[in-house]
Amino acid sequence: MAAALTAGLAAPPLAVLPALPAAASPDGTGVVINEAYLSGGSAGAAFRNKFVELYNPTDTAVGLEGWSLQYRSAPGTTAPTGVVPLAGTIAAKGYFLVQANSNGAAGADLPAADLVSTLTPSGTSGTLVLASQAGAVADLGTGDVRDRANVVDLLGYGSSNTFEGRAAAAPAGNTDVKSLNRTGAADTDDNRADFSLSADITPTGSGTSGPVTGPAPAARTIADIQGTGASSPLAGQTVSTRGVVTAAYPTGGFDGYYIQTPGTGGDTTPEARTGSDAVFVYSPATVDEVRPGDHVQVTGTVSEHFGLTELSVRDGGLEVLAEPAQAVKPAAIGWPAGAADREKFEGMLLSPRGEFTVTDNYALNQYGEIGLAAGEGPLIQPTAVGAYGSDAFWRQTEENAARAVTLDDGAGTDYLRAGRDTPLPYLTADSPVRVGASAGFTTEVVLDYRFGQWRFQPLAGLAAGNAGSVQPAAFEDTRTAAPEEVGGNIRIATFNVLNYFTTTGDQLPGCTFYEDRDGNPVTVRGGCDARGAANAENLQRQQAKIVAPINGLGADVVSLEEIENSAKFGKDRDAALAALTGALNQALVSAGQPGTWDYVRSPEARPALADEDVIRTAFIYDRAAVQALDESVILADEVNFDNAREPLAQTFKARHGSARTKFVVIANHFKSKGSAPAGGGNADHGQGGWDADRTGQARALVAFAEAMKERSGTDQVFLAGDFNSYEHEDPVRVIEEAGYLNLGARTGKYSYSFDGMSGSLDHAFASASAEAKVTGADIWNINSVEPVALEYSRYNYNAANFYAPDVYRASDHDPLVVGLDLPAARDEAPGRTK
Repeated sequence: MAAALTAGLAAPPLAVLPALPAAASPDGTGVVINEAYLSGGSAGAAFRNKFVELYNPTDTAVGLEGWSLQYRSAPGTTAPTGVVPLAGTIAAKGYFLVQANSNGAAGADLPAADLVSTLTPSGTSGTLVLASQAGAVADLGTGDVRDRANVVDLLGYGSSNTFEGRAAAAPAGNTDVKSLNRTGAADTDDNRADFSLSADITPTGSGTSGPVTGPAPAARTIADIQGTGASSPLAGQTVSTRGVVTAAYPTGGFDGYYIQTPGTGGDTTPEARTGSDAVFVYSPATVDEVRPGDHVQVTGTVSEHFGLTELSVRDGGLEVLAEPAQAVKPAAIGWPAGAADREKFEGMLLSPRGEFTVTDNYALNQYGEIGLAAGEGPLIQPTAVGAYGSDAFWRQTEENAARAVTLDDGAGTDYLRAGRDTPLPYLTADSPVRVGASAGFTTEVVLDYRFGQWRFQPLAGLAAGNAGSVQPAAFEDTRTAAPEEVGGNIRIATFNVLNYFTTTGDQLPGCTFYEDRDGNPVTVRGGCDARGAANAENLQRQQAKIVAPINGLGADVVSLEEIENSAKFGKDRDAALAALTGALNQALVSAGQPGTWDYVRSPEARPALADEDVIRTAFIYDRAAVQALDESVILADEVNFDNAREPLAQTFKARHGSARTKFVVIANHFKSKGSAPAGGGNADHGQGGWDADRTGQARALVAFAEAMKERSGTDQVFLAGDFNSYEHEDPVRVIEEAGYLNLGARTGKYSYSFDGMSGSLDHAFASASAEAKVTGADIWNINSVEPVALEYSRYNYNAANFYAPDVYRASDHDPLVVGLDLPAARDEAPGRTK
């Protein structure tokens, strides 16, 4: 490359040039792209034209003859389509400003540019290339391109497929008026690390005496800054305003504080307001200088940061005022149902009124946030209350949108990565924060908007050490030690055991693992057929959490889903099933009870091993209470169950009962909803992916059940398991239209929680004659409603260890138990305590 540069600069002699690498280096030996402003002329723009600013960090002037600045769109795979030849010299420690196109007439004029071009870079995603050749870089390629010849520097941003290291974060849109700024001219060959978004836009060229920051600031009220709509009418402008600090976040990544107009707030309604009187001040330089209650004047640039109106304030832009200010009053309001009414309170101090219910705790494990639903009860999956497209479906969809709000922790900490050594907020051994639990506010909050969600923020970053004063809400404990009484003398249940594999990952070649914070393997990540624990130590943790709830169900027959198909590992097909049965009995004996569990053996006739999954369905039963009759039967249907687990049927009767106590249970695990194709009947048309296949599986199951009635000599049939279908989806409709009754739907509870909404994927259906013997049913909410941090799979993931060998969060599905009245001649037979 040095030779190419020499040839290109053979015309007028220049000062000695530094040897330039193929990509700008971290040691300051090459010209870099220093700032890129890509929303010029758009509404709220600071400047009328876009620009790219180059900087020479070296001690020697660099000639740009024969060089070019190039642009390729984000999904591009060919050579850049925009190529601007460069000329002249960039001085040592000097700048070079390239003016690009404009999106409109908004904004001030740029200072004198060193080069006026017609370059048209996108405001949100693309690739800028500084090349040491005049023509387009033909072999630019995609991905990480730090080693491409003739590329002096490269900036990939947004969704670009071409970058150094990683693509830099980009503005949300052309009205998100920010530039991409390199920090301190450093180049670590990682665009995301080297560039940050800034509302301080400073175009600097070779003839500029100093950075140009646009028009002088104007005094504005916070209400002026917020405006009456979703976006600020002053975006891109530099303004000065006054307010009282209500919340400050010097740590945790927010790097700013909220200010509110003195004297505003109090008891109010959305109808009484036109807009907000508070705004977020993004200011890493000044956040350490303020405290809640301070009366301040700030000067900075207005912008919309992914939907949040904010004021970016640099060092020197803050003045803490000595004059007193009227206190801000929290607005005591219920949750506004619409986005327009929420905008009227954006950033303001609130004292939330009315009931709130935990509806989502999945992200608590990673980001310290809790999904809330205004009102009583969690949000519900729309297809759990009505068929897709029905009035009930759309009413539930609209209700979910109106009720949802996130309770955050005042930080952007990722507790699964950089924050692993920091205890999770909100969650403690005494406060499990369960879905369905009521949340009661104990302090004020600020209404915030981040990552596409409306949020309640505490008034400071929440941590384990300050929870007593900062945590804004407390949560009801809704745990139960046992399922509700379902009556009867025989009980059947279904339980998804969350990939219970006795073949652990360390026994197989190629396995990769999820690791705890000390680097110890916990669960299998991929690379092999195992799906469960990484080693014996973690298997014991998993097994303890499965054994406790199964023994606590008080059931006599349990259908199991997601248990290892041991034949896939060259073992007896029932090896894992036998191991679990042994562990169940051992726990009972240790507690002074008879160990009377047994398992249903696999039949001789079964599908070819290649056609089976590595997980399967299975049965365990209490041999003191029921008797397994005849051999189990697997539905060998390669057409409908080529991507799901084959149903398994077993006939039982009460241990000392007559033929009238005979009943059949069929265990099921239909195709999951994920990884759907883009088109066809299995695309996601509102019921999750693979609905067509699940519907076919339901039809095949109904036919199989009819055959089992004839084979077993009884029409008392139960269809149990994980159907991966909510209550009003097509597969459930097929089963119900065949005359089977959904027993779990009578409980008023749900067995699964996904994406902040509850519904049941796990069901127990009864034929009409079987339903006549049912005395009750219950969904025991011990898994789906509990935080994922309690799973064995999250052992030692966080500085606070939440694992316990108890019944809570053994799986992500809740067990369902059904009571039957099947009187036997000798009900006094010894068995386990129920």
